Amino acid sequence: MPGDGQAVSIEKMMAITHADFFRSLPNAMQGEDFFIDGGRVIVGDETQGYRIEIGPEGERRIALLAIPATPVTLSFFGYDEAARREVLARFDKAFQRAGG
Repeated sequence: MPGDGQAVSIEKMMAITHADFFRSLPNAMQGEDFFIDGGRVIVGDETQGYRIEIGPEGERRIALLAIPATPVTLSFFGYDEAARREVLARFDKAFQRAGG
């Protein structure tokens, strides 16, 4: 990321494992070029892009139910608010899970 200090970061706690995250990632990208570097996904170039960083896997427990819990941070640079909202909406939709 450029060192201009203009990055906007969004933090999320996702109920997902690393394996499920990376399996669903192409759907979230919808054709955008991306590069995976360990627990980091890099999209774009030096003038406009974003980075997705996944933290360590954990779990949340509710009685006997264990749910995965993974912190995820999306950091944007060169995106206005409308463009960030568009990427976040696409990202959230790709990782939605239906109950039932």
